[in-house]
Amino acid sequence: MKHSYLQASLLFILVLTGTLRAEANFQKEYIVITGGPSLIEWEKFKKVPHDHWWANFAHASRIRLDELRQQFGPEARITWLVYKPSYVRRSARQEKQDLIKQLVSIQQKTGANLLFFNNQKQLLDYLNAGKPRDQVKIANLEYFGHSNKCCFMFDYSNEIDSGSKVWLHESELKQIDRNDFAPHAFIKSWGCHTGESMSALWSRATGQRMIGAIGSTDYSGSDAPGWHPTLGSSEGRWVK
Repeated sequence: MKHSYLQASLLFILVLTGTLRAEANFQKEYIVITGGPSLIEWEKFKKVPHDHWWANFAHASRIRLDELRQQFGPEARITWLVYKPSYVRRSARQEKQDLIKQLVSIQQKTGANLLFFNNQKQLLDYLNAGKPRDQVKIANLEYFGHSNKCCFMFDYSNEIDSGSKVWLHESELKQIDRNDFAPHAFIKSWGCHTGESMSALWSRATGQRMIGAIGSTDYSGSDAPGWHPTLGSSEGRWVK
């Protein structure tokens, strides 16, 4: 009886060790998702128009991409997912310059792998299968862009006034596979209001906590190194 107990204990230790080794052997991917800017033709009549600068979200993303590269080294898998149609429209209808080239120049400076997406399905497909998720786990996922308490709005006020045609709603988060993520992944939305509802449903759907804002966030800050979007009021706060 004692001999059987020792054998069972040894077997358990071997299985546990193998499991821990398997978990330690996966590779990590660090992902930044960037939504698009609004157009002045929709925003000019508002008391506080959005996105005076086309690179609101792109610049904040660039700073974060630089930080990830410095933190995790030159060989780290860093992926930048950008909603392309909004930048194409802003190029043609407002900036009169090729903003896609500007985004590519940011990619070249940060060494991130730049991938454009045109709709929600392309984004979800990348999260779930852009890499073999049994081998490459998402260790970091951050969103820079417009949002409300229930969804990321990738094209807010870019194609239609004060609305969005392309989004990721909290009711759709179950489409993200829980197995995509490394244990204790760092996930944060730098958009407005996501801490008011979406963060909780993200946790239920994926098993991972997402930091989100109670209240609005502000992208009008300086270009200083290390700058991040700030909370829009003294009453705001970050929550998980």
